[in-house]
Amino acid sequence: MPLVSAAHSRTTERLGSHLKRAEQALNATKTAVLKPAGPTVAQYAALLHLSDNPGISAAALARLCGVTPPTMNTVLKNLQDRALITRSPHEWHKNVLETRLTDEGRAVMAEADTAAVRVERALAAEFTDAEREALTGLLARCVRALGEQRPGSS
Repeated sequence: MPLVSAAHSRTTERLGSHLKRAEQALNATKTAVLKPAGPTVAQYAALLHLSDNPGISAAALARLCGVTPPTMNTVLKNLQDRALITRSPHEWHKNVLETRLTDEGRAVMAEADTAAVRVERALAAEFTDAEREALTGLLARCVRALGEQRPGSS
């Protein structure tokens, strides 16, 4: 009996595995629903932020999307190859490229966003207003607590 309770205790203490499973389920579902529109989840995130921030730099976009600048450059190269974005030198900062959606990029983003919003709404519908508020607060606490555990964060 002690082995079962010790194993159960270890499992319940591993909140990270539950967070990871939820994240994986969300990404797998979004990957599936975005497929008809064409973008990956990372590309969709970039298109979404670009639609709200035309002209944003790759570095700023990487911060918004929570990825590294090299990863964002790969995402942007793929979007540019598909003619969904354009990149041009900033008027004053010639080393900074401004990134904007093309007409095709706006169309793909709109189609992808419709699918992604359906997923988000279905997920939200699983919870009452109070539960959603509590979950959001609990996840924010997770982010804060994990940030405090990161070396060099003090």
